[in-house]
Amino acid sequence: MIDRAAIDAIPEDGPIFLRRHADYIVASAALPDTWRGDSEPFSKVEEDPNHGWFREQFQFLKPIPRSRWAFVIAVYKQHEAIKDSDPAAAARTNVRWTGTLPYAAMEAYERIIVCMRAVRIAGAKGEDTRFAEQQCAFDAARLGHYIGDGSQPLHDSVNSDGWLGPNPQQYTRDRSIHGRFESKFVDGMKLTATDIAPRIGAPARRSGDMFDAILAFLDDAGHRMETVYRLEKRNGFQDFTDKDVRALIYERTAAGAAMLRDMLCRAWAESAKSPAPASPSPLDFANPAFDPETGSAPP
Repeated sequence: MIDRAAIDAIPEDGPIFLRRHADYIVASAALPDTWRGDSEPFSKVEEDPNHGWFREQFQFLKPIPRSRWAFVIAVYKQHEAIKDSDPAAAARTNVRWTGTLPYAAMEAYERIIVCMRAVRIAGAKGEDTRFAEQQCAFDAARLGHYIGDGSQPLHDSVNSDGWLGPNPQQYTRDRSIHGRFESKFVDGMKLTATDIAPRIGAPARRSGDMFDAILAFLDDAGHRMETVYRLEKRNGFQDFTDKDVRALIYERTAAGAAMLRDMLCRAWAESAKSPAPASPSPLDFANPAFDPETGSAPP
């Protein structure tokens, strides 16, 4: 529903060619979850962290590194530093239980810029744009999944699947809270893209740093995590007419659709610019920002 609402809301000066691929994008919305099966362990290990951003786990890390690998290394160093003094905390201070969602979103976003540039080039030459458009549709589905996950507060907290640690409010520790909120209740209330559309708002001509914008988006969602638990405590998400739960879902899905729409439009605008090689190269040992631990300068 988030993907459909986002594509429907693309303005006429945006990447409207994606409308031709809307059914494919919507049908592929859950695709990244299928890459996480136990029967495909290499894929699972790589993909699992991309769906979460457990903010409580890296409060020690400010600012957030702009490189995926610098982030992974920093988390590993913290694990090594606390594994003897606080083994319980160390058990979750690793890439799987911190998450890499903003990096996955940025990687998908930049790939969309590349394929949108190919759409523009082919169109300018009078050539067939179908295959470049199809690549954009695949990457849009992938980005839509990560942004959709990020809009859901339980994807932005260590309390993703039941409350962990001290629990003075007696919130549920049942792992099923995640699915009961984002799947069972959403299905039960019969959410549609039409419900989301009037709540999205006008396109935001996003400027500034996209990585920072994604981090702010995830923080905004994460601040609502305890609200999900408070609402669950009331009736376990059993009443699909519950106005407060419905309001939260409307607000969160609209936020996700708006963010996705705005990122697709920003990518389209960026794709109109000629790519300029970095100077010096991120791989140049002489680059002042070169990080010897990752082998490159951060973005």
